[in-house]
Amino acid sequence: MMLSDREKKRYSRHLLLADIGEAGQLKLSQSKVLIVGLGGLGSPVALYLAAAGIGKLLLADGDSLDITNLQRQILFDTDSAGEQKAELAEERLSGLNPEIELEAIDQALTEEDLEEYVPEVDLVLDCSDNLKTRKAVNRVCVSQGTPLLSAAAIRWEGHLMMFDFRQPETPCYECLYPPNAAEPVLNCSTSGVVGPLLGILGSMQALEAIKLLLGMKSDINGKLMMFDGKHHQWQSFRIQKNPSCPVCNTR
Repeated sequence: MMLSDREKKRYSRHLLLADIGEAGQLKLSQSKVLIVGLGGLGSPVALYLAAAGIGKLLLADGDSLDITNLQRQILFDTDSAGEQKAELAEERLSGLNPEIELEAIDQALTEEDLEEYVPEVDLVLDCSDNLKTRKAVNRVCVSQGTPLLSAAAIRWEGHLMMFDFRQPETPCYECLYPPNAAEPVLNCSTSGVVGPLLGILGSMQALEAIKLLLGMKSDINGKLMMFDGKHHQWQSFRIQKNPSCPVCNTR
């Protein structure tokens, strides 16, 4: 299989990179990724992965676009308020890159839904906004051995985590947030968030996604990466694998 002349022109800046080249771009074109949530994080993730030529993107979000979303959700525009995000995302991304395959999933994914979709993909990006969904995504990714990139942000702070479940020593989200962990009281709706912070974290998710799909080594697997947007500071913490974790200790 080879890239077409049109693809070579579109991805010419990738082809110049020794770490990518034509062989790497072909890898990306054969990859499938599920994006859970198309909000402040999912917007830059979807835009960059579509632009990068990921072969198939599954776009999952059950919400309709609200005017309050537009301060940070750069995938959408004002005239689309009230319409379904997944369908809007599919339309926008197909205009950005008609070379790739897109599937709009116009619903909030349950664990049963995830069990259907996760086996189809090479990577899941958790861009959701609630603990219940994050934990469900984690459980299914662990059970399927599918790598997971998760991020979240509030106010001026955010975090990024990568779990490559192809490696048995990798901890999981449940190791960090055990079964009795309560849903955080603070969220964007009640406490606010500065828009570009989500762009930074979503772009980092997209960057790590491309590296993983290319087969490049990542330095953040099993780490909690915390970002302070006010002071432009990153801190990283190794997540300890919990030997009694109900999710990943039986892998």
